[in-house]
Amino acid sequence: MSGGDRVRVARVYTAARRHPWVLGKLGDFRLPLGPYTPAQLVVLGGGAFLLIKTYAWWSWAGPVPVALWLGAVWAVRGAQIAGQSPFTAVAGVVSLLLRHPAGRVEGRVARDRAPSYLRVRFVIAPPVPAEVGAAAPAPVEGGAGVAVGDEVPVVEVAAGSGLARLVAEKVGRAA
Repeated sequence: MSGGDRVRVARVYTAARRHPWVLGKLGDFRLPLGPYTPAQLVVLGGGAFLLIKTYAWWSWAGPVPVALWLGAVWAVRGAQIAGQSPFTAVAGVVSLLLRHPAGRVEGRVARDRAPSYLRVRFVIAPPVPAEVGAAAPAPVEGGAGVAVGDEVPVVEVAAGSGLARLVAEKVGRAA
């Protein structure tokens, strides 16, 4: 290899720098057989409480329940649920159960809108005749007490702008 043809090497130390959250280590001081993960401390404390309160039930078995308890403390040292610590997984399940079933939109609970009724009024108008000034039937309105097919007086369409026709139509209806 010449000086210009160097091989590039990339190393990733991320996994080596990750440390689990452990308790029982302060500087050079360590708890006996420690340090412990939070899951181990929960099993240690909860198991001790349970063994003390139920001594009358298991006292006939000798040291077997105590050995099982210590084995359980050892077994949960690297416990993970879906790649998370047990406490994070339990917190996720609790938050899932406590949230609103409809979900959230912009931080607020998503709710359905109240129902509203659509009020419609429609007009059926005949096509405008091609000749200006020719007679055409007036539009028939539906939904306002006039049924489609009722006889309506014929009004002449006035020549000129649309405004002139509208005024002429209103005048014709008033007459």
